[in-house]
Amino acid sequence: MLQLSYLRENREKAIELLAIKNFTRTDLIDKVIRLDDKRRETQKSLDENLSQANAMAKEIGMFFKTGKIEEAKLMKEKTTAFKKVSKELSEVLDQTSRELNKLLLEIPNIPHPSVPKGNTEEDNELIEEEGSKPELFASALPHWDLAKKYDIIDFDLGSKVTGAGFPFYKGKGAKLQRALINYFLDKALEAGYIEYQPPLFVNEASARGTGQLPDKEGQMYHITEDNLYPIPTAEVPITNIYRDQLLGFEDLPVKNAAYSNCFRREAGSYGKEVRGLNRLHQFDKVEIVQIQHPEKSYDTLEEMRKHVSSLLRDLELPFRILKLCGGDLGFTSAMTYDFEVYSAVQKKWLEVSSVSNFENFQTNRMKLRFKDENGKNRLAHTLNGSALALPRIVAALLENNQTEKGIRIPKALIDYTKFEIID
Repeated sequence: MLQLSYLRENREKAIELLAIKNFTRTDLIDKVIRLDDKRRETQKSLDENLSQANAMAKEIGMFFKTGKIEEAKLMKEKTTAFKKVSKELSEVLDQTSRELNKLLLEIPNIPHPSVPKGNTEEDNELIEEEGSKPELFASALPHWDLAKKYDIIDFDLGSKVTGAGFPFYKGKGAKLQRALINYFLDKALEAGYIEYQPPLFVNEASARGTGQLPDKEGQMYHITEDNLYPIPTAEVPITNIYRDQLLGFEDLPVKNAAYSNCFRREAGSYGKEVRGLNRLHQFDKVEIVQIQHPEKSYDTLEEMRKHVSSLLRDLELPFRILKLCGGDLGFTSAMTYDFEVYSAVQKKWLEVSSVSNFENFQTNRMKLRFKDENGKNRLAHTLNGSALALPRIVAALLENNQTEKGIRIPKALIDYTKFEIID
């Protein structure tokens, strides 16, 4: 959520930068400013009214002490009117504040000035590309056929037991999943992150705190009876650890990592883009999260980008990094790098990670502050990244490493899988 002070003091700049995200609701920003004016005026009137009422209460006390009973009674009658006005003003203030907060939740984060303009993923900026696309033998198979051939992932069984998008991993497929999770977690710990195992469900306040609500309400599963949400990413519970907290200057940066199942409805997804592991409703992911000093957050973003690059390099996967354009940038993000690996059989790039800086958008919602070097309370910056999401990593590993004798395991993973080939 954007700070009111920023919108008031930088209206034109905010409108200009939000246009990069193709957000053109200037009427919404103006309405927010008008409501804030009303809130301030109402608060001022309420404070003045309460001040007068308090002064009259003191006078009543003095009248009673000095035996001026009639004067005290007359003054008490006057205070009744002040109480009525105070109640009315309090109701107006509460209603105005609720409406103001609701509108603020509809305004996306301001993009960083370096974010390229554009409408779709075609307009994203290519930052770098690394690795060679493998040349496979003529009868090479897509990963969904490899899964069946080597009996390592059962999509039909998942559909039977739950539904499409909930596969079973078995045998060496299950071991590969576990190996990747442990490998990603170990690499995060080497990089200085603290490991957490978070809850898989969060309450509404947590989902709102990191910006999933109201923006992605239709994309999340919702347990209505308990008003809980299965998490779409470990970012949500991990970042919300610090909701309503004041951190010390010495506490930064906070570096946490977590493995979790992730749950996404993926409403509206269909066709070949969702085949096999390309798009699932339940999947595994290791997430890295940082809370950082505002003046250091973009250096931290580059550090996290390098961390994810090193994982893909170790897995011997060809990958590229894109800086998302305004039209492809998420609601809560100020800047995002997307990582894609190349699928040699599908002959396309598959997104496997997003690394984002949210600046103070989430911390303003969560009331997450830190005491800076000058003793001043300030909003921290939050960042997170997938390091990594497993489904498309597994898809690329299976497809790119297949041989006529089996599927080769990258050297970096052998100590974790305890086997060198799936055959």
